[in-house]
Amino acid sequence: MKSLTLKHLRYFTALASHGHFGRAADACSISQPALSVQIKEMEAIMGRPLVERAAREIRLTAFGEDILERAQDILERVDDLGNLSRRAAAPFSGRLRIGMIPTIAPYLLPTVIQALAARFPNLTLEPKETVTETLLSEMTASKLDLAIVALPISEPALQEFALFEEEFLLVRSARDAGNPIPSPSQLSAMDLLLLEEGHCFRDQALSFCDPANARPKQIMEGSSLSTLVQMVGAGIGITLIPEMALSLEIRSAEVSVARFPSPAPSRSVGLIWRKSSPLSAEILQIGAVIRKTAEAHLALHADQNGWARSL
Repeated sequence: MKSLTLKHLRYFTALASHGHFGRAADACSISQPALSVQIKEMEAIMGRPLVERAAREIRLTAFGEDILERAQDILERVDDLGNLSRRAAAPFSGRLRIGMIPTIAPYLLPTVIQALAARFPNLTLEPKETVTETLLSEMTASKLDLAIVALPISEPALQEFALFEEEFLLVRSARDAGNPIPSPSQLSAMDLLLLEEGHCFRDQALSFCDPANARPKQIMEGSSLSTLVQMVGAGIGITLIPEMALSLEIRSAEVSVARFPSPAPSRSVGLIWRKSSPLSAEILQIGAVIRKTAEAHLALHADQNGWARSL
């Protein structure tokens, strides 16, 4: 009897991804009959059907769903082995899978990618933007090499490396420019616009605004900082944004921006990666490049916006 091979797993994951034998065969650069033979062979080896076949599409069986999760994990780890062997011969080469949370990625990711590509030209950078919970899950599953998140994470299996600190700024209607800065308790009673559930920045903003006294019916949610700032520009409420987002988000909105008095709300941003990663030494050097890039980025935008800051 034939044994299961990596080829079986690659063809099966392609079929699951495309949901169609023809498209999956094209993606794998083989004929549709050849792909079908491989899938039937895999089903014979596994002893149960993996897919439900229809005229125009396929669906995975419950057993197929279970196998898919394990197949993807195996293929990721095989790819990791290939990258590690290449890096042993040539450090800072191969794939680097880097994740970022949505309240950092639009503002820092382009600059970081440029800096890393210039410093480590043999690295193939694969960025991903998603919320912290997903980044942690993919980090644990070895689907990411490192991530840029708000610290602390406090996961025993993960290493943390601080990059920079940034304050949260108050964004309100342009007609409110010059008005007194509301206190945290006053903020909680105002029309406060927040990111939707799942964003760590939402929790950080709420923790500053004394949510115990907030009126939930007046807390509105958005899917991005851009949405929140545009809503403020339209005269709907107020919001908080991280300092890094200032230049990009206020360009097309009629808003005013103010700093909070000390102690101002802020967050620490840093790198995380698995303590077990054999790339730890490389990641530390990559982290140093990202830190320098982020500090320069923040300083430049502070000058452009007339903000005084000390890094």
